[in-house]
Amino acid sequence: MSLPTLTPEATLDRLARGAVLVDVRPPDEFARERIAQACCAPLDRLARGDRAGLPPGAAVIFYCRSGNRTRMGAALLETCAAGEAYILDGGLDAWKRAGLPVQADPGQPLELSRQVQIVAGSLVLAGTIASALLSPWFLLLPGFVGAGLVFAGVSGFCGLARVLMRMPWNRRSGDAATSASVQS
Repeated sequence: MSLPTLTPEATLDRLARGAVLVDVRPPDEFARERIAQACCAPLDRLARGDRAGLPPGAAVIFYCRSGNRTRMGAALLETCAAGEAYILDGGLDAWKRAGLPVQADPGQPLELSRQVQIVAGSLVLAGTIASALLSPWFLLLPGFVGAGLVFAGVSGFCGLARVLMRMPWNRRSGDAATSASVQS
């Protein structure tokens, strides 16, 4: 059974009647832009069985940025809600297209996945250019990055993401993700 979807307008109506809005994106994405009434309960945390903070009886409306993650995780999300459960059709993107307000903090760092893409792509590009201009040995750099990305995809562990998480711009205290997130 899949969860029923709600339009942004129908979601507003359900929220007015006591439903709870749950953002299933990681805290870094939630901190950057979110629907004001939402709490953060990342999909990976819910998959581990951590349901802390989810309301025991209220209707729950799950959303992500575009709706893809919530649709793909619908079976899991359905088991997380004690009462009625829905998906915001089109996610945060549809909410914004409907002209509904969001809270945005452009001072928050880019999402970690985008940071990894930028750094990995830059290293591949630099290694390729250096190999063409200086020495073919520089092709080892894009090869190393490619191997790291394959390993990350297969294992679920990304060393580059771990390094980037420790960078000063990703270590802000008191951000919205920490204060509004469901505690783990």
